[in-house]
Amino acid sequence: MTPVSCVVRYGFRGLFATLTLLAVSAVAPIAADAQTVSPFLQKPYLQLGDNPSLQKSERLQTLWQTIDEDSDWQVDIQAAGSSEWKRMATPISRRVAITGIEPHRVWKATLDGLKPGAPFTYRILKAGNPVFQATGVARKAANQPVRFVVFGDCGQDTPGQKAIAYQTMLTKPDFVFITGDIVYGSGRISEYRTKYFPIYNADESSPTIGAPLTRSIPFLSSPGNHDILNANFEKSPDTMAYFYYWSQPLNGPIGETGAPSTNTLTGPEENRKAFLAASGENYPRMANFSFDYGNAHWTILDANSYVDWTDSALRAWVEKDLEKAKKATWRFVAFHQPGFNSSYSHFAEQRMRLMSDIFEKGKVDIVFNGHVHNYQRSYPMRFKIYPSAYDESQKARRADGPIAGEWTLDKTFDGDRNAKPDGVLYIVTGAGGAGLYDPDQQRKPNTWQTFTYRFISEVHSLTAVDIDGKNLTLRQINSVGAEVDRFTIRK
Repeated sequence: MTPVSCVVRYGFRGLFATLTLLAVSAVAPIAADAQTVSPFLQKPYLQLGDNPSLQKSERLQTLWQTIDEDSDWQVDIQAAGSSEWKRMATPISRRVAITGIEPHRVWKATLDGLKPGAPFTYRILKAGNPVFQATGVARKAANQPVRFVVFGDCGQDTPGQKAIAYQTMLTKPDFVFITGDIVYGSGRISEYRTKYFPIYNADESSPTIGAPLTRSIPFLSSPGNHDILNANFEKSPDTMAYFYYWSQPLNGPIGETGAPSTNTLTGPEENRKAFLAASGENYPRMANFSFDYGNAHWTILDANSYVDWTDSALRAWVEKDLEKAKKATWRFVAFHQPGFNSSYSHFAEQRMRLMSDIFEKGKVDIVFNGHVHNYQRSYPMRFKIYPSAYDESQKARRADGPIAGEWTLDKTFDGDRNAKPDGVLYIVTGAGGAGLYDPDQQRKPNTWQTFTYRFISEVHSLTAVDIDGKNLTLRQINSVGAEVDRFTIRK
């Protein structure tokens, strides 16, 4: 079945299952015919790149990794239903030469001229010979329905992580967002090689293996503490690989190494210089950014402890970013450490509550977080911060102390008959694969904070969101495909 015939029979949702199978079947014969060792250290995967805004002619990026050598790489794309291949601009590379890791290249090519929401095929050629082929779908326009998946705290090479990857494939999302802690335990190159790429870019799909997701579905992420908090380049020279292997918008408020609210790089000077050379313009810009997808605007924040979210310049950037998105139907914010959390684990880390007034003013619909390895859903809520919380903000920010205030809850919202929430919904979706936190609390609602409506901690799960115009449906799906929560918002 061709991609075009799949669209006719099943629509774009059904297309993804066929696209994934085509991507797998397209790779193996090329390698077998060539009778050569794979030219990739990591096979190609899709990213949004530095493309924050919707385009009439869309673009994505594909990245791949190779040994440290110059090569004649080329990239072609083919629109669904066409037999013509269109040559893209020449790929570029960055050299990653880090102590303890064999030098290698991260290649990047822009897939340009894509029709919004349309399927396409792309192929990678080396010295004129096709060596990889996969399929994808361009970013959706504001008038097109969108499905995305969110989960966090995932890359630990566990059965739960692989099962969630497989369930993500079955969900057929347009893109995947990770709420941080992409790989454990220090965001290292070595950890990406064993706990991320083999599972999310596997050549086959299985609940015990993972799935060929990233080659066909763009992944985006906010950075977590296990991704970029460890900046000790003596203890872990290959840490902070987030800034090597991801390509996301660079439109955030912090653009200089050593600026306030950036991490302090420590360790031998040569190791720090090697990191800065390999990360290029990504560090520190890629820690905070925003982007549009469909009729939604996303604001992504770095919630690690070195960031001062009482800083007027940072707060103004978030406020302005949300104000500029006032024409978007939906507004989402995502960061790693939740301000509102009922788990015993990480309960004291409340510093991001300091941003709740800006989220409310900016009419944010949902805040997505990770860090806590389970699923939690709040009531729609508003939070009034006591003035003393600002007086103690520096202490609270560094010591992970409580942020004093009071919340107002909309308990009339049921996500069904009453689907118009009064306030912001806070979703913790950190059950993406790492060891679960506080499973006993699921059956002890008396231990939950009063703002918590749903608490699922006994099983790994993912968040699947469907948006169609002014209607949004969120489903929480566990590692065997069962739905454990659902609600709808209508505007």
